[in-house]
Amino acid sequence: MLRKNPEIKTEAGKGTFAIVASRYNARYVDSMLRAAKAELWRADVSRIQIVRVPGAYEIPVVAKRLARTLPGLSAIICLGVIIRGETAHAGLIGDTVSRALMEIQLAYEIPVLHEVLLLENEEQANDRCLDPKHNRGTEAAQTALAMVHVLKSLPG
Repeated sequence: MLRKNPEIKTEAGKGTFAIVASRYNARYVDSMLRAAKAELWRADVSRIQIVRVPGAYEIPVVAKRLARTLPGLSAIICLGVIIRGETAHAGLIGDTVSRALMEIQLAYEIPVLHEVLLLENEEQANDRCLDPKHNRGTEAAQTALAMVHVLKSLPG
């Protein structure tokens, strides 16, 4: 059962947020991208850097480059939709992307939000990407804002 996106009030400060979004399954990813951008602008962030990539598999290399080179980067939001087919390919892509994004987050101590969704069918994609009450782009932006706040509150 899907939960409604919670209302999270978090001050973003004047940081830079990056969004790496897949072009594959564009209908769903574009909706998450619009929702994430709207949530970040609502929080009055200074800058949003958007990079589009062909598919989910290409997201980690761009996220790593941004983590390494983008000055003042506060968080990276990664958006993609993988819909399972008849082979194991979708699961392999999902696992690989998940592992890579976790490694980037730990290596650079920057929140890397993982909304590269591995879904069973288009009905699930509609629910998680097109429904404004459950849009995972909104949720990713809210979590990014919250994590920036958490990390700023810690020593070091």
